[in-house]
Amino acid sequence: MGLSTIILAAGQGTRMRSDLPKVLQPLAGRPLLGHVLDCAEALAADDVCVVYGHGGETVQNTFPDTNIRWALQAEQLGTGHALQQAMPDTPDGNRVLVLFGDVPLLTAATCQRLLDETPADDVAILSVDLDDPTGYGRIIREGDNVSCIVEEKDAGRDERAVCEINTGVLVGPADMLRHWLDNLGNDNAQGEYYLTDVIAMAVNDGVTVHGVKATSGTEVMGINDKKQLAEAERALQARLVDELMQEGVGFADPARVDIRGTLKCGKDVFIDVNAVFEGGVELGDGVKIESNNLVRDSRLGPGTLVHSNCHIEGATTGNECEIGPFSRLRPGAELANNVKVGNFVEIKKSTVADGSKVNHLTYIGDAEIGTKVNVGAGTITCNYDGVNKHKTTIGDGAFIGSGVELVAPVKVGAGATIGAGATITKEVGADQLVIERARQKAIPGWKKPVKKEEK
Repeated sequence: MGLSTIILAAGQGTRMRSDLPKVLQPLAGRPLLGHVLDCAEALAADDVCVVYGHGGETVQNTFPDTNIRWALQAEQLGTGHALQQAMPDTPDGNRVLVLFGDVPLLTAATCQRLLDETPADDVAILSVDLDDPTGYGRIIREGDNVSCIVEEKDAGRDERAVCEINTGVLVGPADMLRHWLDNLGNDNAQGEYYLTDVIAMAVNDGVTVHGVKATSGTEVMGINDKKQLAEAERALQARLVDELMQEGVGFADPARVDIRGTLKCGKDVFIDVNAVFEGGVELGDGVKIESNNLVRDSRLGPGTLVHSNCHIEGATTGNECEIGPFSRLRPGAELANNVKVGNFVEIKKSTVADGSKVNHLTYIGDAEIGTKVNVGAGTITCNYDGVNKHKTTIGDGAFIGSGVELVAPVKVGAGATIGAGATITKEVGADQLVIERARQKAIPGWKKPVKKEEK
């Protein structure tokens, strides 16, 4: 039997007080809905449908995956009505798993357990035990199975004492769900069609309704405002860091790290406080990340040390590199092995070969630097002429003195030495010494200008 995963994501989310649709609010660097779609993908559903409404094309354009089936809920008339919009194109022979676009922490493992513990012809709801179930619909059981869901306003004294609550997540055969949804009524104070009414219909029809419990209330928490969004962020970060620690990654303080994408780590990796990882990041064996660093869409080779306060984006390093403090590697920065990039250095769209050093106060852009090159403090590759970018090439073993301006396009040959303060506009041959500076002149008895008194 196939699986249709239907994600209800049409709500406006007025409590967010944001122009951004609720399901597009960011969590760990991705929209809430993105996390739910990841869950559906992990379940290998052959049919994934998102019921959308508020945000319309914005929501659709955020996920341009052609494998997603979209169903519009033009009017928000309740969760039952939302599911109705997805059913016309849902295969009758499939099981339907209903998820919510604002419940991003639900794991694929829990969903799979819900599916595995429920016979294909039965219905099941995902529940959870809460210390304080106030405000939630209570799960009432007869033996092991669910007999009904009682909303708090309708609950009696004994029912209010029940701590098992309904999460809204359910699974059931598509043909049965379609029948029950077609018979939903909206005879209630809100005039809405409630998905929970399907459970009562199933029981009345003699269908067994199972109750499978989630691991924690955090896993099934819904996100309705910025406070809950922040709570979910901390919960997800704790989960991600815990998974990495289980794999052997060391953290100075697990609560002071943010992972906003995917972070893959080798053995003996250590991460200090206030490190932020965005996009896809890979850290090789023995990498050490000191405090206050941002690493985005980069791969750092084994043994690399990143000192504090660096910004690394779209960059790669080889083995045993040292970066920072206060360095910036921009997209296209490629460091080979044993490269040193020191404080207040910026490298963009450039390759730096084995053993080279760019230690201080330097900008390297659109350059190719050979092996064992020393680039002195204050060096600038002048790569931009106001219209186009040009390349600087520095050969193996060259020595670039402090305060040098390399006006691209320009080449410096292997083993060449550039004297401090030079402005290089022509090719420098191999093993040449080039000095380019005005003759120093001393003027005895120089009188400094004196500020004129204002009249």
